[in-house]
Amino acid sequence: MPNGVKRALIGTMTALVCYSLLGFLILPGVAQRIANQQLAQYATVPASLERLEFNPFSLELTLFNLRLGEPGAEQLGFERLYLNLQWSSLWRRTLHLADVELDRLQSEVRFDENGTLNLSQLFALPESEEAPEEAETEPFALRVDRLQLTDGALHFEDRRPQEPIDMRLDALSFELLNFATRAEDAADAVLVANGPNGARLEWQGQIGLAPIASTGQLKVSNLDLATFWPYVREAAPLALRNGRLGFSSEYRLDLSEGTALVLENIEAALSPLDIDSLDGEPLLRLAQLQISQTSLDLAKQQIVVGQVRSHKLESWVARERDGELNWQKLFAAQPADTAPTTADQPAAETEATDNGQPWQVLLNDVQLREYQLHLTDRVPETEVALELGPLELDLQDFDSLGTSPFQLELATGIGRQGSLQAKGQLQLEPASGTLAVQTRDIDLRIAQAYLSPFIHLELRSGLLSSDLDVALTSSEPLAFEVNGAAEITQLHTLDTIKNRDLLKWQRLQLEGLKYNHPERLTIGSIALQQPYARFIINPDLSTNVNDLLIDQPQGQSTSQPPEASETSEPLAIRIGGIKIDDGSANFADLSLTPPFITAVQELNGAIGTLDNQQQAAASVDIKGKVDRYAPVSIVGSLMPFDPMQSLDIATRFKQVELTTLSPYSSKFAGYRIRKGRLDLDLHYRIQQGQLNAENKVVLEQLQLGEKVDSPDAVDLPVRLAVALLKDTKGTISIELPVQGNLDDPQFSVMPIVWQTLRNLVLRAAQAPFKFIGGLVGGSQEDLSQVAFRPGTSELDAPARSALDTLVAALGERPALRLEVEGMSAPRMDGPLLAEQRLEQEYQSTWYSILQRRGDKVPASARELVVPEDDKAVLLEGIYRSRLKRQPPAEWRELEDEERAARMRSAMIEHWSDNTSLLRRLAQQRASSIKDYLVEQGLADQRVYLLDTGTTEAEDDRVSTVLHLGAE
Repeated sequence: MPNGVKRALIGTMTALVCYSLLGFLILPGVAQRIANQQLAQYATVPASLERLEFNPFSLELTLFNLRLGEPGAEQLGFERLYLNLQWSSLWRRTLHLADVELDRLQSEVRFDENGTLNLSQLFALPESEEAPEEAETEPFALRVDRLQLTDGALHFEDRRPQEPIDMRLDALSFELLNFATRAEDAADAVLVANGPNGARLEWQGQIGLAPIASTGQLKVSNLDLATFWPYVREAAPLALRNGRLGFSSEYRLDLSEGTALVLENIEAALSPLDIDSLDGEPLLRLAQLQISQTSLDLAKQQIVVGQVRSHKLESWVARERDGELNWQKLFAAQPADTAPTTADQPAAETEATDNGQPWQVLLNDVQLREYQLHLTDRVPETEVALELGPLELDLQDFDSLGTSPFQLELATGIGRQGSLQAKGQLQLEPASGTLAVQTRDIDLRIAQAYLSPFIHLELRSGLLSSDLDVALTSSEPLAFEVNGAAEITQLHTLDTIKNRDLLKWQRLQLEGLKYNHPERLTIGSIALQQPYARFIINPDLSTNVNDLLIDQPQGQSTSQPPEASETSEPLAIRIGGIKIDDGSANFADLSLTPPFITAVQELNGAIGTLDNQQQAAASVDIKGKVDRYAPVSIVGSLMPFDPMQSLDIATRFKQVELTTLSPYSSKFAGYRIRKGRLDLDLHYRIQQGQLNAENKVVLEQLQLGEKVDSPDAVDLPVRLAVALLKDTKGTISIELPVQGNLDDPQFSVMPIVWQTLRNLVLRAAQAPFKFIGGLVGGSQEDLSQVAFRPGTSELDAPARSALDTLVAALGERPALRLEVEGMSAPRMDGPLLAEQRLEQEYQSTWYSILQRRGDKVPASARELVVPEDDKAVLLEGIYRSRLKRQPPAEWRELEDEERAARMRSAMIEHWSDNTSLLRRLAQQRASSIKDYLVEQGLADQRVYLLDTGTTEAEDDRVSTVLHLGAE
């Protein structure tokens, strides 16, 4: 071998050995020492690099066990960092790494209470001199064929919230392929990590730096919301009991011209979610919420939600005493975070972040199912609770900008048995839309708490149903139209002062309802089925209605301000007609002694069109009966909104038993009425405030009873006057014309004109009536009395047999009339009536309890059967309310049965001598006799009911006396 070649070979081998010694041994040791020196100089925590390896031929560099932080509490470090540098980097002027591998990267990211990040405090670097601003240059040339992070971990802690956040990401892996800082092609990347409590993070996509852009897919699975909930707690004082979120989306990010971010195919699932207040009160329970087919465009400021499906949400909403909602108070209690604008962020820059355009949210298809809302109103003195649900909502094509219509369909239960359905189309801007609204059996008792401050009235029952079409045309000013029909059934109101019925009806129907807000209300027809009202004149001449109203404090008037009332037009009202079916009423005048009480039944009729915009009178045609047999009619016309302009009403009462008017005759005439009937014709006409009335009163077979001392009685020989006024048929006819100007309170009233005084001598005295034994065709049966079992008004077989014979006899004697004098025996009837009264109290009290619980009840309390087990409980309340005292203290030591027996005996003793009960029984016995006679074919005009009386029972029977007279 030539010497030159040998020397070259030896030189080459020597260079290789030196290069190898330098690369494999010297450089790694020197580099490790320098690295540790730099770490010791600038690191603020213990820091070290354990080992460094370098292959000078393949340019592979490996760093082992870098640690920053106290032993056992390292804040940053890894087990191995592998770098494979390519020789092509020398001539391509690009740092080319074929492989980068990072194993077991461990990082602690901590924010303390002041917001200081621990990683920013790891090194204390010297301040660099400020360099002049240079023109933008290209980024550092770097190319990485593959970067892989395996088995990393990140521990995150944030102590800024009141409740610190502590979470950890495990099994963190990341792979990046074909990354280059100056290439236009995007690099592929994949990131996977496991979060706390089973959460998982997955991301894959492409990253480009020229320009900065990225596309890919992000997926978060099974994320426990409790991990980040302290951040929510800073904005709202809500306690999370349970909540997990799943999320996935495709995205596109482009920073070449501003920030362009697009999220597509967003899918999110929240299941379940439980939120309470900090006091432990439940606020929200959600079984499931799913969002899919959703996208977000940051540049367009638009969110499109394709589909929302939610099931079984339960929420508690309350209006507190101060009028604010509980949710509203929760968010209002948090201070606003209004950080001032700093010098580093001038106002112009902050304004640039908002282009002034509102975000647009589009909801294409929303379905909410099995929702439940617990509503509570604590503003009234009595708390009001209302349950809504199951609530179901469908929403399509909703646009938050409100410029296009959206479809709405709502169905929900209200309370125990009510329901509401709404379906239609709405638009927010301008406000418009149509809705078909249907309600069924909504319990009106929810309004009780709002009525109680103004009136002593209990709303026992009432159900609202409606079928309405609502059309909204404007919101400023508010303008809408309502068309359809509505009805209120089973309305029952109670006077809470006297604990008695005030107003009720079986059904109120409004047909042809049309309301144009705020100009006009039109009702095609109103139908009242079985209406009832009670009207009472008190001893001081006030009424029961006045007694119910509660005086309101000064300054709480809700009337309209004078300025508004002067300029606003009155509401135009038109009612096509009112129909009354089977109505009734009770009237009492307690200013009389004894009190006057009467009832009107079988009210039927109609009232014509009522219109406050037309000068047209409404027709009136109503018929009924007073005390079951006496017909009454009201016929004519009137202008209901201005009766002083036009009124023409004729009222007729026929065959009214005068005994019911005995309290009035006692007060004004000084005599009770023993018998008689009344025909009353009242004809009132008003034209332009001028009254012209014609009143005709006809009294048939009037007989005065005993004299009564009354300070208001007229000082006239009343008996003689009555005798003089009777004609040969026993009739008194009185005409009372009245004329005057109603605008003048001093208009004259013409005196009563007596028309007929003839035959005074012939009728000066009337012979007494006698029972004639031969009236029944020679029968020896005594028909002058009808015997009843004590305590009852039912006719037994012997009584019916005797009345059958009497009907036959009166059928042959059409000129005869029958008078029935109802009787009662206090000694025999009293205890039995008291037992019946006690049973009625059981039924009435049990009826009230069922109503308050909202149970279905029959039309009358008399139809109830009170369980025997409940009577003992009811008896104590009846004892206290009726006797106005507590049971004697010594009864507390008695057994329950003995105590109940004594209270029952006390109630029986209390009611045994009740005059009202005895009088009513006597009236019922007389009515039973008349009813039976009428049913057997005897004309009711031939049977008169006399005033009641008392007698002594004989042979365990109480006899009611019958009298015969001639027509």
